[in-house]
Amino acid sequence: MAISVVKGQKSDLTKTNPGLSRLTVGIGWEAASGVELDTSAFLLGSDNKVAGDEDFIFYNQPSTSFITYKDGGQVGGEKKQFAIDLDKIPARIEKIAFSLTIHDGEARRHHFGKVQHGFLRFANAATGQEVMRYDLGSGFTVETAIVIGELYRHNGEWKFNAIGSGFAGGLNALCANFGVDVDGGSDPAPTTSTVPPTAAPTPLPPPVPVSEPTPSPVNSINFSKIELKKKGDTINLKKNAGGLGEILINLNWNQQGSKGLFGRSKSVDLDLGCLFEMKDGTRDVIQALGQTFGSLNRFPYIALDGDDRTGSVKTGENLRINGARISEIERILVFTYIYGGVANWSQVDGVVTIQQKDGPDIIVRMNEYGSPLGMCGIAMLRNVNNETFSIERIVQFYNGHQALDEAHDWGMQWVAGRK
Repeated sequence: MAISVVKGQKSDLTKTNPGLSRLTVGIGWEAASGVELDTSAFLLGSDNKVAGDEDFIFYNQPSTSFITYKDGGQVGGEKKQFAIDLDKIPARIEKIAFSLTIHDGEARRHHFGKVQHGFLRFANAATGQEVMRYDLGSGFTVETAIVIGELYRHNGEWKFNAIGSGFAGGLNALCANFGVDVDGGSDPAPTTSTVPPTAAPTPLPPPVPVSEPTPSPVNSINFSKIELKKKGDTINLKKNAGGLGEILINLNWNQQGSKGLFGRSKSVDLDLGCLFEMKDGTRDVIQALGQTFGSLNRFPYIALDGDDRTGSVKTGENLRINGARISEIERILVFTYIYGGVANWSQVDGVVTIQQKDGPDIIVRMNEYGSPLGMCGIAMLRNVNNETFSIERIVQFYNGHQALDEAHDWGMQWVAGRK
């Protein structure tokens, strides 16, 4: 039988469930119309702080080696889930704090007084059996961010601390509590004051104590930009009620290029393109080579709108994807190749930026320079439930189109071509 805990209670999780190693943490709630909530997890050390950007798990940074954030299942009204492998949690992680926040764009006009029946439940991932549940209750008023509770180590076991405390300062206050400096991503908390303008308002203490600031630098996460830094890193584009809208994939690179004979600058012609696969099985390529530029409003709903042969055009080269037609697109492999010049990727210093509607930019840097090959697979976009695309960093080099095709099972035939 599942254990039910109340606010302030600390309860054994693994000690009372021998052999429990893989958890599903389900989080659910009911909210008034128009109120959107986000969930996140902070991976904390012994100082109750994150050690780096990778220790903040949320919708645009959804996984690390032992925890994965995803949409909820069909059990008990869960809206979001975290899948956790306890055996893989590194020793430096002492706690995992789970939170709920009012969506940053709505924090000025909504609060947790409009949210009811919030809960967190632990289930055995192997059996699906619920082992512990915490119901938040409905005692919140002006809070815009809540720490639900903490999963923490104790004498070699894992326990849960039911906290249920909130902040009126939204995501900024929540992140500051755990040592994360949010750069430009969330709205500041609304303030009201009846004192004259010359008087300083008295700050309200946060419900969860914040340690005194120290001279040491804090880690920074810029919510206007998310960088995929390692091969295999994957995030989803933000889902919107009105649809994805247009997705812009921009390639830019160092316009100086390399030095040629007598020290003269020799520019590199770096071209952007993609392989695409539609839901009906159609597979093809979009690129300047062969002048297959595609179309945004007609099949295949992907278009290349520039061929910058020098890198001097400020906007670089762009691929555009019609997000309204996502249900017709299965996957897209974004690539670039050096059409003219020596394959020296360290001098090219290419950067791909994926821009989305109402969400942060996704950055992929082509910063793995050890290859003499002239083609680079940059990122894979995959259809997720006809609602959004997942973006996976690849940054792998190939000896031409055929090798790229074979590595990703496209199954096309290739012949030599020119612009």
